[in-house]
Amino acid sequence: MSFYQQHIFVCTNQRNDGKPCCASFNAQQGRDYLKQRAKEAGIHGEGDIRVNTAGCLGRCEEGPVIVIYPEQVWYTYVDKEDLDEIFSEHLQNGRVVERLKLKI
Repeated sequence: MSFYQQHIFVCTNQRNDGKPCCASFNAQQGRDYLKQRAKEAGIHGEGDIRVNTAGCLGRCEEGPVIVIYPEQVWYTYVDKEDLDEIFSEHLQNGRVVERLKLKI
């Protein structure tokens, strides 16, 4: 068994060169929100899930971007409602949210 069942990486990359970046979509707040939801649900930590800040995941033009391992599912989102759907459907119920999934 791995240390975490799932690892959620939320890109919070900030670029200063005028190119798109996840930080310009309030990605840090999205990451903080997901982490808080996981803590409140009692599923954040060893043996459960881990929500992490990630540097550039290379898909900022599709941002903001989240990737969940071990499933290797990439998502984008617009608001807290999208994050709630990812949280409840994917993280709690194991169902991929197709409408928010990015193509690999």
